[in-house]
Amino acid sequence: MASHDGRRTGGLNLQNIVRLVSIALAVTAVVKELRTPRDERQWNGTVAGFVPYDFRMPTSERFLERVWNPDGPHLVNPRVFGVGWTLNIGKVVGMIQERLADRRQ
Repeated sequence: MASHDGRRTGGLNLQNIVRLVSIALAVTAVVKELRTPRDERQWNGTVAGFVPYDFRMPTSERFLERVWNPDGPHLVNPRVFGVGWTLNIGKVVGMIQERLADRRQ
């Protein structure tokens, strides 16, 4: 079915593919945890060999560590909750501030 601007709707576009892969990874991570003995479940780790997941209740410490950590070593960190990665905005702001300071000199 075409929309009024001529693009197809409902097909497998990039956004839908990313959404399906994300759901599949989340389901895989949950199944992995449920197959682990109850007393050994951690609800965080990796799936598909390299994709991080964390289904633990988010904490402010973990949020700051992963989303706002200007002194942290990584620009991209595991998500605070869910599957995949998140941008360390604190690191980005720090990098921009350093560049601006270098330009002023």
